[in-house]
Amino acid sequence: MTAFKTLSVAMLKGFIRDKVTLFFTFLFPLMFLIIFGLILRDVGADKTRIAVVGDGPIVSALRDSGALELEPYNDENSAVQKVKDGDLPAALIIRGQQLDVRFAQSDQVKSATVLGIINGFVDKANLAATGQPPRFTFAAEKVEDASLKPIQFLTPGILSWGVAVSAVFGSALTLVSWRRKQVLRRIRLAPVSATSVLSSRLLVSAGVALVQGAIFVGIASLPVFGLRLSGSWWLAIPLLLLGTLAFFALGMLVGAFAKTEESASAAANIVVLPMAFLSGTFFPVDQAPAWLQTVSKIFPLRHMNDGMLDVLVRGKGIEALAIPGAILVGFTLVVGFVASRVFKWEE
Repeated sequence: MTAFKTLSVAMLKGFIRDKVTLFFTFLFPLMFLIIFGLILRDVGADKTRIAVVGDGPIVSALRDSGALELEPYNDENSAVQKVKDGDLPAALIIRGQQLDVRFAQSDQVKSATVLGIINGFVDKANLAATGQPPRFTFAAEKVEDASLKPIQFLTPGILSWGVAVSAVFGSALTLVSWRRKQVLRRIRLAPVSATSVLSSRLLVSAGVALVQGAIFVGIASLPVFGLRLSGSWWLAIPLLLLGTLAFFALGMLVGAFAKTEESASAAANIVVLPMAFLSGTFFPVDQAPAWLQTVSKIFPLRHMNDGMLDVLVRGKGIEALAIPGAILVGFTLVVGFVASRVFKWEE
């Protein structure tokens, strides 16, 4: 127990003194959270703006609904020119009871949105003109809270990635550095077990992961970002610890093969960075090809991301930990076993 405590304290001091490690553990992933959070915080707040020539009940209904932002023009040519120039996605021309929409085919998403909204208001006005009650009714409601912002979905993914980077790099670089400096050889000759050495480093990584979680959530909760935690946010703690275990095992495997700190760092980057993009850390993978989505499910980071999103944002309970927890534990056992078999005390 004394040896374990001594090793843990020594590794913690070494971690704190290493400015480069501190940067890549805390500031580097935090920069992504801040940059993406600032860029995307107003996404969805702007309404689609279209040109309008003329007036009437449809225009009044559109204006009152706030579904579109209407920009009035005195003549049709000026309005259509704005669409041709790519400044606006569509122009609504009112000629009495005739409504014409001139839209830009180059912006199919916004054009389709505009056409759907205008067509809906026209259909509603036509039905009202007949005096007949509607046969079908339609209602739409968001499943999430109306106040959700992109930061809600960015925080879980980037936090998971930050924990992965810290655990992989921490274990890999420590093992390689200690092997090259003959520290592992001296430890082996001393009455200290390999379990104590690895457990002490794992304890430091787990503590760092919890500190990362507190810092990320604290900064994302600032008014400028507006993160709102669900009631089951505390379930993220076991996920942070299980994720640390999984990626620590991966770092052990990298450290077992790498000869120098530079090669260990390069190998860790080759493993972690592509995994981040394929696991939906920065961008959702729901729209990716089916085969790519299947590939992403192989990576433990994908399941950690999903689990963190479920408990931090979607408000799911402990049942949300079942699949990601089982996968992270299974990954830890398999990769940890392989790493232990190829572990080397000396060059």
